[in-house]
Amino acid sequence: MAYSFHRHASAASVAVFTALAPLTALADMLPAATGEVLLTVRGAIASTNDGDAAVFDREMLEALGAESFETTTIWTEGVQSFTGVPLNTVLDALGAEGETLRAIALNDYAVEIPVSDAEEGGPIVAYLQNGAPMSVREKGPLWVVYPYDANTAYQTEQIYSRSIWQLVSIEVLP
Repeated sequence: MAYSFHRHASAASVAVFTALAPLTALADMLPAATGEVLLTVRGAIASTNDGDAAVFDREMLEALGAESFETTTIWTEGVQSFTGVPLNTVLDALGAEGETLRAIALNDYAVEIPVSDAEEGGPIVAYLQNGAPMSVREKGPLWVVYPYDANTAYQTEQIYSRSIWQLVSIEVLP
C-alpha cells in the first residue's frame, strides 16, 4: 500500500512541478522577446532579459496566464470584456520588490500605482478588449484595467486615474 501512495504522491508532485515550471523558469531566466516589445519593466526586479530591464512581447505576456472579466468603464459604452495578465502575476514573475509602480504610457503620461493594488482579483494588463487586440487609437495595445463592477472600491477617481492605457513601461520603485 505504501508503494501505491508513494506512486500517487510522485505523480502529484510531477504534476505540480510541471504546472509551476513555466513560472519558475521565467522567474529564474526570462527568455528574450522575439516579437514586438509591448511592455518594458525596470527597477526593483530580479529577472531581466534586456540589460537592466524585462521586456515582453505579446506571446510572453500570454504565457504568463490570461484572466478575463467583464465590466463597465467610464471611458466606454456598455459592458466590455477584457483579457490580460494579472498585474500581480507580472510582478511575481519578475521577483519585483517595491512599494510603488510608475506606469508610463506611449505619450509619456505617467501614473503611480501602489503595489498593494496588484492583488488577486485586482487589475490586469489587458491586451484584448471584447476578444480583439486593442490598437493605439483604442487605448492599446496595453491597458491597466480594474474589475470596476466587481468592487465599489474600484469605482473611485483614484482608481480611475491609475487605469492607464497605451501602457508601454512600468518602473518598480522601492
